[in-house]
Amino acid sequence: MKYPHCAACRDEVEWYVLAGNTGLVIFKGSLGVMSGSAALIADTFHSFADVLATIVTLFSLKVSARAPDHAHAYGYGKIQHISSGIIGLLLLGGSMFILVGSVMDVWRGTYAAPKSIALLGAFFSILANEFMFRYERCVARENNSPAIMANAWDNRSDALSSLGVLIGLFFATFLGFPIADPLTAIIIALMVIKIAIELIVGAINNLMDATPDFVKSSDLFRMIRKMPSVTGINYLRARSLGEDFYVEADIRVEKTLKVYEGDLIVATLEERIKQTLEHVGSVQIYLSPEEEGRW
Repeated sequence: MKYPHCAACRDEVEWYVLAGNTGLVIFKGSLGVMSGSAALIADTFHSFADVLATIVTLFSLKVSARAPDHAHAYGYGKIQHISSGIIGLLLLGGSMFILVGSVMDVWRGTYAAPKSIALLGAFFSILANEFMFRYERCVARENNSPAIMANAWDNRSDALSSLGVLIGLFFATFLGFPIADPLTAIIIALMVIKIAIELIVGAINNLMDATPDFVKSSDLFRMIRKMPSVTGINYLRARSLGEDFYVEADIRVEKTLKVYEGDLIVATLEERIKQTLEHVGSVQIYLSPEEEGRW
């Protein structure tokens, strides 16, 4: 983490975001009803999904902070990936609802130009959601939190959808194209569906212990091979446990290695891996004697 207060931000950020999203739901919902804008009302549903997503994130952060126990030897960090998947499902469900409703409006021709006051709701939503996205993204990166990062992208998707609403409302209210209102809602829904699918796929991969990118890098292998008395690597793997990574390696060493020398290699490697890689919570190193005739 860059600054000492980054850890404190982890515990505070979602409460600020919850308050911000709740305010947006009330503000945009009121203007959506007053103006008769289908796009702004659809965007309000998106913000309501943000409120639900933030509540899920708050719960997952509290649970993931629990220390490992007999029932969960590796801790509770993976609940953050579950949270990320739930947020994706909420976004997917809400955006599908918006998509179907808007398509039906276009098909039936049941649309009309909204009042220009709807532009105010869309403009304010862009500013608020972009600010929340940048704040959450910073906190998520410094704490390596998939749950906070998922919620950050939820707010970015809302900022993009509000931008689309603003453009659509401009065409519908000032340029005389009322069909732009439901068409904008359709485009927004498709954008959010893409983001939702990416969140769901990412959550599934991490829950299935997909190999992190840093393990695929040759730099880590070279660092281990440079250690004195190390002759090879049987395996090197890692998995995400939420905010932290668990790294495990089985390393071949010379058969003549003394016990204290082996302990020194293990301690040095653990320290170097934690210094080289960010957010590594646990490192487990096993030593295997080199077999004769092996190359």
